[in-house]
Amino acid sequence: MNWINNYVRPRINSIFSRRETPDNLWTKCDECGTMLFHREVSDNLNVCTNCGHHMNITPRDRFKALFDGGIFTQVTVPVPNADPLHFRDQKKYPDRMKAAQKATGEAEAMLVATGEIGRTPIVACAQDFTFMAGSMGMYVGNAIIAAAEEAVKLKRPLILFSAAGGARMQEGILSLMQMPRTTVAVQMLKEANLPYIVVLTHPTTGGVTASYAMLGDVHIAEPNALICFAGPRVIEQTIREKLPEGFQRAEYLLDHGMLDRVTPRTEMREELINITRMLLGLSPAVKGDLPAPDPVSEEPKPAPAPEKAAKPAPAPSKK
Repeated sequence: MNWINNYVRPRINSIFSRRETPDNLWTKCDECGTMLFHREVSDNLNVCTNCGHHMNITPRDRFKALFDGGIFTQVTVPVPNADPLHFRDQKKYPDRMKAAQKATGEAEAMLVATGEIGRTPIVACAQDFTFMAGSMGMYVGNAIIAAAEEAVKLKRPLILFSAAGGARMQEGILSLMQMPRTTVAVQMLKEANLPYIVVLTHPTTGGVTASYAMLGDVHIAEPNALICFAGPRVIEQTIREKLPEGFQRAEYLLDHGMLDRVTPRTEMREELINITRMLLGLSPAVKGDLPAPDPVSEEPKPAPAPEKAAKPAPAPSKK
């Protein structure tokens, strides 16, 4: 019996037992509910292949799809005081920061990088909504200032991807002070005559919308992105009226003149390349590389001699 219990039965159970599948193989679309294979979603830049819904994407994944060959150099951002107000609600502010850093693998809510798109050098910065809802704190203000200074130093345009729930309440008035600081940073770009392009993603709300997110030379939004200062629910409760369908969404703002373009994420790279080169006064981007010319010898070849006409055959002599 010991042989059966210890060997035969476990062997049979291992053969017929149900194999467990990893939890991250499938992703459910929040809009249409379709189950999508994770690799299919990743290859489509986190855009649902069934309904076109734009899911959240991290700044690093966005930069890999944006820059040529996915190659970029991260710009160092000055780190501010970790807990200036010693704020605490249900958790201490440093504890919330450590939890967000562990979950996202990032130091803060914004990433700044330099690289090329379509062989055009740029500086780009993107907010990470998964890091404490992309809230604007002192680090985010420092990141935008560092991006603007890098753009001015290298004489490159700045492209910013916004995604935030507003100011970071754990930093109080210090987070609100980032609104005028970032406004001054944008003014540095304008004085240097450098383009500043803003791509508004879902959601862009609060003090971010009231400052650097709406100060660009060109404003582009992803489809159905929520862009506002106060949300629709707050406005409905305040004015006690029903708001129009799609209020404060990207398409609604485009129809009312607050945006220049609404572009799907899968087409965003080509759109940014064309607009950036247009603002810089450059020629259209090269779509592909031409083949290398054939090698030419240094000594020119002599021209071929002209062919001589064939002499007629001599007539046979008569004897």
